[in-house]
Amino acid sequence: MAFKSESVTRRSLLKKTATASALITAPHFVPASALGLAGATPPSDRVTLGGLGIGSRGTRVLQSFLAQSDVQFLAICDVRNDRRETIKSMADQKYGNRDCTMYSEQEELWARKDIDALLIATGDRWHALLSILSARAGKDVYCEKPCSMTVAESRALAATFHQLGRVYQAGTQRRNGTNFVRAYELARSGKLGKLQTLHAEAGPGERWAPLTSHAWLPAEPEPPKQVTDWDRWLGPAPWRPYNSNYIQGRWRGYFDFHGGGILEWGSHTADLCQWVAGMDETAPVEYEPRGMGADSPYSIHCRYANGLRLVLRDKGFLGLGSCHIRYEGDNGWVETADGGKIEVSENLRNENLLVTPEDAREATTNHVRDFVACVKNRRQPRSNALAAGQTHILCHAAYIAFQLGRKLAFDPATDTFVGDAEANRMRSRAMREPWRL
Repeated sequence: MAFKSESVTRRSLLKKTATASALITAPHFVPASALGLAGATPPSDRVTLGGLGIGSRGTRVLQSFLAQSDVQFLAICDVRNDRRETIKSMADQKYGNRDCTMYSEQEELWARKDIDALLIATGDRWHALLSILSARAGKDVYCEKPCSMTVAESRALAATFHQLGRVYQAGTQRRNGTNFVRAYELARSGKLGKLQTLHAEAGPGERWAPLTSHAWLPAEPEPPKQVTDWDRWLGPAPWRPYNSNYIQGRWRGYFDFHGGGILEWGSHTADLCQWVAGMDETAPVEYEPRGMGADSPYSIHCRYANGLRLVLRDKGFLGLGSCHIRYEGDNGWVETADGGKIEVSENLRNENLLVTPEDAREATTNHVRDFVACVKNRRQPRSNALAAGQTHILCHAAYIAFQLGRKLAFDPATDTFVGDAEANRMRSRAMREPWRL
């Protein structure tokens, strides 16, 4: 895509000039930590980080990054000025300086050669495109989920990071959550016997309807661009008039911005099922929706080529928290969720599966640590681009089957539905100009 490189260059030049003037006229204190003194991590060993679109969830992830002694957060880019100011204040307070730079356009952030990686926590419509463009700009990426809006975006995401050799970590932090890891290890150890059926919680229908709305909210006066850049907020999504509800986070549930409860929760829970099944390079070959005509209960019954079954459903779990998973083998079962408690079949009660609530809450920090280590050693983290891409292809295929209300056959080798032209047309969406993959 073409960027407005001239205007970006002028703005960058002005900012550099202003910064240089400030350095000349103002006293400058350099803390010992910046020099690697007093036991601090030397600058050469740090991962430098920038942020794109950091709201409530992104702020919690950023807190985990800021807690890492070998990470330095340098800049925030957001279409909303209030969020730029909030994140800058957060970073400056952490480091005891005023060095965090604010940008309103991502091209300026990509131009920073001193930034190694980006935390992307925008709305879903931006996730895949910003991740891909950031990789092309030479950045590693930690991106919140859901990571894509379509099957095609999912494949492009996986292909781009493979081709460019960049590090990608999807924000599916449960792969590094202690209780979920214990359940994974129990299943992979063979103590459940041969896996038969995997269960992944989809968004509870009364709160996360499986079908999204194609409606538009009524138009409201658009704020000044310097307050909220509405055009950039929309990004690749279809144009619609400004409404403050979108800006305040109530864009979920609308088709152009969101994949409903199937994608929102499946990006976590189906991901854990893909992981335990060793299916990070493929997807199920069959999707059958059930429970149509009501928000809840509903389910999509999936089957892998080897016969293993996966059920995405919103009801029938043990009440252990949100985002339940259940693995069933021919010799037992295990179930866990965000609360941290692990339940197992009677024959496995002697297994040491105790996880403290404190350990269960450390999933995001563990996940961030996994990413930082991989930025340094150039290995693939647990939620790498291929794993995330395949999970999202699964979830998109399930959502397409649910929208159409019929059983679909799918070929993971070509990312196509077998003998269903209507379903195949739903694998991608046009992006609003000038944005494109």
